[in-house]
Amino acid sequence: MQTAVMLTSESPVNTEHAGESVLRVERPKDTDIMSTTPERSYDRTWEEIETMLDRATEKMHQWKEWYDSCKEQDDKEGMKEAARNHKALQGVVKTLKWTLGEKGITDPLN
Repeated sequence: MQTAVMLTSESPVNTEHAGESVLRVERPKDTDIMSTTPERSYDRTWEEIETMLDRATEKMHQWKEWYDSCKEQDDKEGMKEAARNHKALQGVVKTLKWTLGEKGITDPLN
């Protein structure tokens, strides 16, 4: 028998559904992250964004170097971790470049 966890706004309850034990866990109603508006200050300077871009670019290169090192050692788990982090940082770098209005970056999501 498998156990599933379901977040609800109801009280915690153990029930069975289609042969599976389901634990319903209460989620506070005011913490629905999809419907709340984030509180933003909009006070980052262009210099701070440029610095973050430099840091993200450097970290991205470090993960690429780590990937290459893991590949030489046939460390598949290390390669996966490095590839995931490198890919994530590519998205961060592209988004920061888009934020700065860099030519050629028209849509950070593509």
